[in-house]
Amino acid sequence: MTTPGSQDLEFSKTEPFFDGFEERLIDVPEGKIFCRTKGSGTPLLLLHGYPQTSAMWHRIAPKLAQTYTVICADLRGYGRSYKPVTTPDHAPYSKRAMASDMAHLMTNLGHDRFLVGSHDRGARVAHRLALDHEKRVLGLATLDIAPTREMYRDGDSAFAQTYWHWYWLTQSAPFPENLIGSNSEFYWLKKCGSGSAGLSPFSWQALEEYLRFFRDPAVIHGSCEDYRAARTIDIEHDDEDGQRKLSIPLLALWGKHGAIEKHFDCLALWAERAAHVQGRALPGGHYLAEEVPELVLAEFQSFFQSVLSEERHEKTWAARAI
Repeated sequence: MTTPGSQDLEFSKTEPFFDGFEERLIDVPEGKIFCRTKGSGTPLLLLHGYPQTSAMWHRIAPKLAQTYTVICADLRGYGRSYKPVTTPDHAPYSKRAMASDMAHLMTNLGHDRFLVGSHDRGARVAHRLALDHEKRVLGLATLDIAPTREMYRDGDSAFAQTYWHWYWLTQSAPFPENLIGSNSEFYWLKKCGSGSAGLSPFSWQALEEYLRFFRDPAVIHGSCEDYRAARTIDIEHDDEDGQRKLSIPLLALWGKHGAIEKHFDCLALWAERAAHVQGRALPGGHYLAEEVPELVLAEFQSFFQSVLSEERHEKTWAARAI
């Protein structure tokens, strides 16, 4: 594959890519959510970031599917999932609405309680999913984010230079949409290739999928709405929570060479929003699941197994108390 700016990259066309996964479109109340599924065992929902799709999990999902029932979903507004019409308050792209999609998705797949692994925007959706549907989420793992409200609160001009898209994408439509749409591939490659690892984390199969769907004006608009909602209605929902914290175990991983490490105290910010937080920096940039998949896989497996062990322990003691 040849794309602007990627001519010097070497892509392996023999790398496996979701071998044996089933691709499905699942009905939720407002549309259809695309997902890739495989495996057996405890359900594990994996949620992607911006400007990507469920393809970002291709290096760790197959190994997780040896232990779990893995569901890799495209968020509304992204990939092959539906793109709702927005409203002036951006509510259709609030994390509450996006989390509701995932709750319905898991119900329709027959999963009542489940684990969640998440990256970037997907982790913001997962945070709201765990808040609004707390009895359903067993444990939450996040990659390279701190909570939305707290990042906007504490971000300074140096952070804004690095995460310029956090502010630019919130400009009124169609300003960013038109500029991105004039050369979506150039934008994607520049945006995602400007980190410490450049474009090296991306396989040719994943990159082809990212660029193909990001050509769609509806995806460009939906992803902008995602950020507009984050700056407005999502913070309103966070403020409505008051002092309530997540009660489930939370694993926060972030890139040692990325913006979170440089500009924030990730664990301290998560401690403001969750009661049981653990985590550390991994030797990589923003796209950890693709750059250092074996490290992410090891952290996820250890964390999820500890969550399930604690869950079994609590059930045992509850049964003895009856």
